[in-house]
Amino acid sequence: MGGKHKKYVYVRRRDGWFVKVRVLKNRSEDNPERYITVGPKVREPPITFEIIREEEIPEGVRDRLYSV
Repeated sequence: MGGKHKKYVYVRRRDGWFVKVRVLKNRSEDNPERYITVGPKVREPPITFEIIREEEIPEGVRDRLYSV
């Protein structure tokens, strides 16, 4: 599965790991329920996926990035 339709993105954490996150397009940008963590942490994400920084997502989602 590739990142072609931007349903999934990888979020770069402060510690250098990446976490796969599902993005729901029908929710507002600042809504924490827009982002759902789905994948394990990885060192190198696939090149077809968009990569965003941890600071670009709401605060409530950042805590969930470190629970995987």
